Amino acid sequence: MKRRNLFMELLETCSSNLSISQLHSQCLKVGLAHDSFIVTKLNILYARYVSIHHAHKLFEETPHRSVYLWNALLRSYCSKGEWVETLSLFRQMYNVSAFSIEERPDNYSVSIALKSCAALQKPLLGKMIHGFLKKERIDDDMYVGSALIDLYSKCGQMNDAVKVFSEYRKPDVVLWTSIVSGYEQCGSPELALAFFSRMVVSEKMSPDPVTLVSVASACAQLSDFKLGRSVQGFVKRRGLDAKLCLANSLLNLYGKAGSIKSAENMFREMPDKDIISWSTMVACYADNGAETNALNLFNEMLHKRIKPNWVTVVSALRACACTSDLEQGMKIHELAVNYGFEMETTVSTTLMDMYMKCFSPENAVDLFNRMPEKDVIAWAVLFSGYADIGMAHKSMEVFCEMLASGTRPDAIALVKILTAISQLGILQQAVCLHAFVIKNGFRNNQFIGASLIELYAKCSSIEDANKVFQGVTYKDVVTWSSMIAAYGFHGLGEEALKLFYQMENHSHAKPNNVTFISILSACSHSGLIKEGIKMFYIMVNKYQLIPNSEHYAIMVDLLGRMGELHMALDLINSMPMQAGPDIWGALLGACRIHQNIKMGEVAAKNLFALDPNHAGYYILLSNIYCVDENWHNATTLRRLVKENRLKKIVGQSMVELKNEVCCFVAGDRFHNESDQIYEILRKLHAKMREEGFDSQLQIEEIL
Repeated sequence: MKRRNLFMELLETCSSNLSISQLHSQCLKVGLAHDSFIVTKLNILYARYVSIHHAHKLFEETPHRSVYLWNALLRSYCSKGEWVETLSLFRQMYNVSAFSIEERPDNYSVSIALKSCAALQKPLLGKMIHGFLKKERIDDDMYVGSALIDLYSKCGQMNDAVKVFSEYRKPDVVLWTSIVSGYEQCGSPELALAFFSRMVVSEKMSPDPVTLVSVASACAQLSDFKLGRSVQGFVKRRGLDAKLCLANSLLNLYGKAGSIKSAENMFREMPDKDIISWSTMVACYADNGAETNALNLFNEMLHKRIKPNWVTVVSALRACACTSDLEQGMKIHELAVNYGFEMETTVSTTLMDMYMKCFSPENAVDLFNRMPEKDVIAWAVLFSGYADIGMAHKSMEVFCEMLASGTRPDAIALVKILTAISQLGILQQAVCLHAFVIKNGFRNNQFIGASLIELYAKCSSIEDANKVFQGVTYKDVVTWSSMIAAYGFHGLGEEALKLFYQMENHSHAKPNNVTFISILSACSHSGLIKEGIKMFYIMVNKYQLIPNSEHYAIMVDLLGRMGELHMALDLINSMPMQAGPDIWGALLGACRIHQNIKMGEVAAKNLFALDPNHAGYYILLSNIYCVDENWHNATTLRRLVKENRLKKIVGQSMVELKNEVCCFVAGDRFHNESDQIYEILRKLHAKMREEGFDSQLQIEEIL
């Protein structure tokens, strides 16, 4: 007995291949090799410190196996994520149990098997095990019940999960947590919160930190700030606010709800922070328009020698992409290389996206070519990236390369290529892509349908756009909004209004912010002032939607187009938020149309303060001065543009000739036929002057 106790103590000290092998050898010598407890402990040690294969070999060499030895090996396989091997071993255990009661699976064995079924998304196999539980009458164990609920929820079968839950007369906190987490993970946050409320209010159960993490995640899915504050208050009252996992979940909640200030305050007050805390806060800044803060916090992390993970790096790269900060993005790229996760799929695709948004496609392509495995996401980032920087003609090339490589596009990739090709306006390509969509079974996808409508509209084929719209079986708000926008794009404001009222009166779709952007834009392009004002009123009063900067910009454009400049300025002054460049730019454009110098100067003054490096605003005001023959002010503004080296957004046009897309860029001197092009432009300039049109200010910068 003393010898056995000594060996048991020695087993607790083993942590290497050598020590475990030596002790195993001694067990064989003294006859303890078949002791159930010692063999089980050796099995665990081999799996943990040597390899699972050594553990399995010891298992095979053991003639009399207890349920504990089976469970030890099952757990080892499961913990290493070898789900198929786990289930294979469980089946072997089940078959042996017909001849040996000692080896019959217990509640622990079954729970491990159910976890493997959940990981492999095998609900039918899980149901077979569930049947075994009922037969063996061990289905009333709450630990098993929790595993069953976890299986059904991860396989998206919440009805079965609720059936399991309802079979327990007095579910414990683990079962309640399982059902709350199940609904939260299945994307039903409302039901998750309903079960939590029932748990706390009706059943008087005290939730544990795991339950509250799921509740916070459910609130985050709903982006419900007020509910989040209530959860934080509940956590504080229970004295659980020091729990780091809970604090991180609440931090994520505030980030998803867009409350940067609350997240910031909580982050700074947290006594302990781990890498999840830092990553969540960086993501909060990056996702809510505070990209500079995100990068500052990321740099603070590095300064404090806190090693970022790939999640942190992805958030920082997104911030670089939004601010077009190529220098900082390249530094983070170097960091990703040093830490060894440059080729993590999410990191590499985010890096490509950053390079594209920073107008550095060559770096994106270089990284793409070095990726060992290129999935559809990486291809989509590449061809949508080209479209974002005005190189949509390259998008189709990349898309064809993707198909040639054997990678098939998903719905998201198809939406991106349709959006990219819409910039070219080539009807033949639109028809080809439409045929590809139908052939590959995406005909009834609402988002693809909406993209096809936009594509045909931009290819000047409103008839084809309407055919696609009529052919969509289930028209959601995205489909309706796209068709309304298509009519607006073609100046068919009356048709857009008819369709809007048809959506209101004869469909289940409810207009949203995007719908009103479409209808307001249609009214603006068609000069329907009264109708546009009425739509704005309907949006705010009937549907209780809060206008954003884009809605106000369209309203200013609508009023400005029709010469109602004072009404437009009054609207700007009454806005609940500060007017941005898009709004003042719309007013300046209207002042150019109606030659209102004083108001144009007011708009330009605000624009120069908000976006001093945008050359277009200086040139637009200069053009207003030119029409008024105020040559002094016009020349002064042009001189400012040159002295400050401000660059205009490059104009670009494309035409398709003999199945080849030819691209023309304003001021381009590298085109193969640039000499001939400029020669024709000089002749046109001379002809225009002969006709009495003085175009010197507009053309002198090009020639």
